[in-house]
This record gives sequence, C-alpha cells and structure tokens, in this order.
Amino acid sequence: MTDNILFVIIAVATGILIGLILSLIYKSMLKNQGSSIEKDKNRILEETKKESDSIKKEASLEAKDIIYQAKTEAEKELKERRSDLNHLEKRLRQKEETIERKFDQIEKRDQDLSKKEKDYSSKERSIQEKDNRYTQLLKEQSQMLENLSGITQEEAKQEILKRCEEESRFEIAKLVKRIEDEAKETADKKSKEIIGTAIQRYASDYVADATVTAVSLPNDEMKGRIIGREGRNIRALEAATGVDLIVDDTPEMVTLSGFDPVRREIARLSLERLISDGRIHPTRIEEIVEKIKKEVDSNIREEGEKAVFDLGLSGIHPELIKTLGRLKYRTSYGQNVLQHSREVAYIAGMMASELGVDAKLAKRAGLLHDLGKAIDHDTEGSHQEIGANLAKKHGENNKVVNAIQVHHGEGDPITTEAALVAAADALSAARPGVRRESIEHYLKRLETLEQMALSFKGVDKCYAIQAGREIRIIVKPEDINDEMSSLIARDLSKKIEAEMSYPGQIKVTVIRESRYVEYAK
Repeated sequence: MTDNILFVIIAVATGILIGLILSLIYKSMLKNQGSSIEKDKNRILEETKKESDSIKKEASLEAKDIIYQAKTEAEKELKERRSDLNHLEKRLRQKEETIERKFDQIEKRDQDLSKKEKDYSSKERSIQEKDNRYTQLLKEQSQMLENLSGITQEEAKQEILKRCEEESRFEIAKLVKRIEDEAKETADKKSKEIIGTAIQRYASDYVADATVTAVSLPNDEMKGRIIGREGRNIRALEAATGVDLIVDDTPEMVTLSGFDPVRREIARLSLERLISDGRIHPTRIEEIVEKIKKEVDSNIREEGEKAVFDLGLSGIHPELIKTLGRLKYRTSYGQNVLQHSREVAYIAGMMASELGVDAKLAKRAGLLHDLGKAIDHDTEGSHQEIGANLAKKHGENNKVVNAIQVHHGEGDPITTEAALVAAADALSAARPGVRRESIEHYLKRLETLEQMALSFKGVDKCYAIQAGREIRIIVKPEDINDEMSSLIARDLSKKIEAEMSYPGQIKVTVIRESRYVEYAK
C-alpha cells in the first residue's frame, strides 16, 4: 500500500512538472508569434503609405493634365466665339448701312409721292368741276329732249328696251335656225352615212316571233291519255315542268301556261316527245322531262357560245354565256331577244368601226345589253339594272356595265360605245314588222303627242301621223312668224325626248301658211 501511495505521488509530481514545462513552451511560442505579427503590421503600414503617396502623385499629375486640357479647350472655344461675334458684328453693321440707305430712298419717294398727290388733287378738283359742268349740261339736254318729245326719260328707256328685245329675239331666232340648219345638214349627212353603211352590211330576218303556248294533238282521244286516270298524268307533267297544262274544248290542241319561257319550252318538247312515244304515265313523264331538261340546258349553253363565237368575242364568264343562251326563249313585243341582241352587237360594232372607236367593246356591250331579260321574271328591278349587276358580278368592266345600264337613257353614257349601243338598240327595235305594240299603248302615245303640241302658244291644230313617228303642227300665222315656228319645233322635240318613251325617232313638222279667200259674185 505504501508503494502505491508513493507511486501516485510520483505520478502527480511528474504531471505537474510536465504541465509547467508545457506552459513555459506555450508562452514562449505566443511571445514569438506576437513579435512576428507586429513586424508584419509595421511592414504592411509602410507599404500602404508608399502606395498612397504614389496614388496621390499620380492623381495630382492627372488633375494637372485635365486642368491644362480644359484650359486649352476653353481658350480655343473663346477664340472661336470671339471670331463669330466679330463676323456677326460686321454683318450687322452692313445691314444697318443698307437699312439707312433704303430709309433715305423711302424718304425721297415719300417726298415725290407727296408732290404728286398735290398735283393729283389739283387735277381731280379740275376734273370734278368739269364733270359737274357736263352733268349739268346733260340734265339740261335731257330736259330739253323731254320737252320736245313729250315723254320722260324712263319712258324712253322702256321703249328702247322693248324694241331691242323684239329685234334681238328675231335675230336670235334667225341665228338659232341657221345654226340648227348647218348642224342638221352636217350631222344628218354623217349619221345617215354611218347608219346606212351599218344596216347595208348587216342583213337579218325581222319577222316577229310569237311565244309558242299551244301543242297540236293527233286526235282528241290523246287529251284523255294526257289527263290520265283521275288526272295523274297531267298532275305529274305540271309538277315536273312547273307550268300549267290547260285542256279545253279546242279541237286537237292543248295550251301551256307559265311565266318562265324556258320551263314552257321544256313542257312543250316533253309533251311532244310523249305524244310521239305513245307511252304516257307518271314514271315515263318524269323520265322524259329530265332528258328534255338536259337537252334544253345543253342547247342554251350552245346558243350562248355560238353567239359569242359568231361575234368574235372572248373572256365572257360561262354563267353570262349560259344566261345569254336563255334569251333564245325570251321575246319582247314578239321579237326574239337573243336575235335582237346579236343584231344590236353587229350594228353597234359596225358603227364603232366607222367612227374609229373600239368595235370589240361595242359588240360586247351590244350582245350583253338585254342580259337582264333572261331573269327579270324572278328578280326585282328593271332589266337594265339586273343586267348591269349581273355583268359586274361576273367580272365585266365598268364600260360594258355602263352601256348595259344606260341603253334606254336612264343615265349618262361614259363612253362613245355606250351611246352607239343605245342607238343600235333603237334601230333594231324600230324597224317595221320587228315588234308588235298593243292598241292601247299606241293610242295613248298618239294622244300624248298631240297634247304636248297643243300646249304651245300659237298652235292652232296638230296631227300625229305615220303610226306616231311624225307630228304635224299648224300654227296661227298672225301670231307666229317663221323664226318662231323653228323655235316651236325645236322646243317640242326637246320636250318629247324628255317626257316620252318611244322606239326610233319622231319627226316634228311645223306648218305656217296664210290663206286669203274672196268670192266674185
């Protein structure tokens, strides 16, 4: 046990000794490290001081350079401004001298004007005095003339104006008559030459066509077969074609009624095909009608293409060609519209060639001018408006559209060709035998013509003759002279053009004659 205690004491003493030694070593190391840090600190401070001194020197040098450059630039700018100011001062001085010279000139002119104004004032006073003296003399002379003539000055003026008006009216009437005669002589000669050439170069049939609405039957027994058991055949035919089939007491004939000429033609051809075939029942009727529709559509297209080809035209839309072909089955006052359109195209083209304008355009517009009549039965508006809208929709140019729209005078033509189409349309429609006119319309036109003529002052009697193509007027010779007769004819023709619608032209003839009758007893 004593050994153990001794061993513990020795161990404790050894540990204490080792701790003291380590403590001394650590203190020595701390002392050496503090000395090194101090040295590094002093070295860093010295280096920092040296760098700051270097930076200060460089900054000072740079500042001196900047100040020197700024000073140099300021001196240069100041020198330039002084130069500009000197130049401006020189210009101002020159302008000042110029202004002074002009001011001197103005003063001199002002003095001259003042002198002239004084001279003018004196002359004006002299002129005024003379004018007053002349006015006084004129008054005295007027008073003397009034005393000698017995009428006042105002009455004399009215009398002179009245005589001048009468003489002027007479002279104007003579001048108008002479100008009209010269213009008519030249225009009539040229227009007759052009129209005559066009008509001679184009020859066509002008027999009026009638719309076919009756179908002949081989016998009256066929009517019963057409009607069918309980009317089934006639109902099937009407339903398939869209027209009314009228079976009456007319022997060996039935009547087709419908507003659409194409449908009416389909019904006519179908009925004729059924009669020749002999097999008449609803199924066969529908089959035949479908075949006929295809044939008619093909025929319509072929007719349109033929018309375009015959006239040498191209670029017309297929829909317009098809619509044009429908005109084959359309009539106007008994005249076939497709034949009429071809004729208008030929005549307009020939007149355009004679005048040296675009013949192709005239033909194109002439062929399409009545296009609206093909669909006017199911479209609102006049056939001119319908045709113009249809042509515009399918790519025709504005010149053709305008010619279609104004060919009956509803607007102003924008081209010469449009006016030629209107003239060709009137020529084609106005030839004798081409169109039929109802008796009521005919009598109304004659009555309107005579009423227009009687509305003019000095007209005694008037007669509409030659189917309304001429109006003859007899005036009172004591009220109307020859020159006034010419004015009446001219004014009446203008009034007829403005207020009436008629084919061709109307001749206005004014007759003035004096008759003196005595009897020997």
